[in-house]
Amino acid sequence: MRPARPADVEAIAELRAVVMRPDLERLGRYDEHRVRQRLRDGFSPRHTSVITTAGTFAGSVTLRPSGTGHWLEHFYLAPALQGRGVGSAVLCTLLDRTDSTGDLVRLNVLQGSPARHLYERHGFTVETQDAIDIFMLRPPACPQH
Repeated sequence: MRPARPADVEAIAELRAVVMRPDLERLGRYDEHRVRQRLRDGFSPRHTSVITTAGTFAGSVTLRPSGTGHWLEHFYLAPALQGRGVGSAVLCTLLDRTDSTGDLVRLNVLQGSPARHLYERHGFTVETQDAIDIFMLRPPACPQH
């Protein structure tokens, strides 16, 4: 992973549109312009990392501080790399960091998204949900002794 730069916004917005399209279409919420614009509007290079494999852009993840810990946002991985352990490795790296500072992590995932299983495997549980979103929470893990 490397720190994001402002110039990364379009590549991340495009990846977001590709990765989220099946879930958004299934939920009747896909809008070709809006899916990209929401990323652009909330893009924070300061809190975002670009995921690379073999020197090539592979995805992104944002870990944004909040009053109660962090929000995990904009976690997108190129479809060809999904299911190969890259997402788990990235998530473990981030959660090690939040565990070391004693911070909880929140996120939201779309209803029916296979990403929910990844988050559950890493200790996230459902906090609330509605017809579109599932809001999940992960308290800091106990320190290893």
